[in-house]
Formats: sequence, C-alpha cells, structure tokens
Amino acid sequence: MPRATNGPASRKRRKRIIAMAKGYRGFRSTHYRYAMDAVRKAKQYHYRDRKVKKRIFRKLWIARINAATRNEGLTYSRFMEGLKFVNVELDRKVLADLAVNDPTSFSGIVAQAKAALTSKDEAAA
Repeated sequence: MPRATNGPASRKRRKRIIAMAKGYRGFRSTHYRYAMDAVRKAKQYHYRDRKVKKRIFRKLWIARINAATRNEGLTYSRFMEGLKFVNVELDRKVLADLAVNDPTSFSGIVAQAKAALTSKDEAAA
C-alpha cells in the first residue's frame, strides 16, 4: 500500500504562505522556508502597529488642538481643563477636526472654556 503524505493539504498550506509573501524581495517571495519567516514577522509588525497607529493619531490630534488653542491665547492643558469644567464631551479627534476645518466654531468652544476657567479661578480665590 502506498504511503499517504497528505500532499494536497501540504501544498495548499505552502501556496497560501507564498501568496501572502507576494511582493517580497528575493527568496522571501518564492521559497517557502524564507517566506514563512517573512510572513510571520510581517504579521507581528501588523499586530503591533495597529496599536501604535492609535498612539500616533492621538499625538497628532493633541498637537493640532494645542496649536489652535495657543492661537486663541490658551494652552492645551488649560483648554482641556475648561472643557471638563463646562462638561463639553467632545473627543480629541473631533476637536482636532474642528480646529483644522472650522476655526470659527472652534473659537467658540475655546471661548466657553476660557469663560469657565475664569469663573473657576474666581471661585477658588
């Protein structure tokens, strides 16, 4: 009786890895042994960078908000403090979008935060 090697399934598995490595340079795209390592590493980077992307965008939003609030004569941290005091629950993504695309409405929000901060400072004094 002939030896069963599970050939079709093995070939399918190898072809799937080679297909994932399409576009890689040299042996990494044509040889299973090297493609396997390259694909494994690419998956690790992909998983890690989905988390890193969130960090990068948060930093970008904060930088944009900070720049826009400094034009209005306020720092980022004081602006956020004023928003919390007024109970404005806009997230940083929306605030950054407003700062870039609709400066007039952003100025109104900054004015609210400033007013809240002045009333808070007067109450504390």
